[in-house]
Amino acid sequence: MITLTNNAAKQIELIGQREKFPNTFGLRFGLRDKNCSGYFYMLDFENQPDDDDIIHEQHGVRVFVHPLHVPFLAGSTIRFKSDVLESGFFVDNPNVERACGCGESVGF
Repeated sequence: MITLTNNAAKQIELIGQREKFPNTFGLRFGLRDKNCSGYFYMLDFENQPDDDDIIHEQHGVRVFVHPLHVPFLAGSTIRFKSDVLESGFFVDNPNVERACGCGESVGF
């Protein structure tokens, strides 16, 4: 299960409206190989899910996850933060065993 905070869901909806995405759009949540600790999170907007995606829906927002990524991302919370110092989506993932010092990559 992937959890979206209310604030993250509102931000995703706003982006969808601003970019005029179709009603089938969602947030792609996944992993990519790279960086010093192994993987980094992928958060992209897509018009529709792939045929084999696991779809999580909360607060009227859909999150698309490839089945191979589910074991690594299960239990994660996606939140949105906006303040004077930083703004963006952040992931809290209980499965992470190590993270690099810059906070860009994680290992499992």
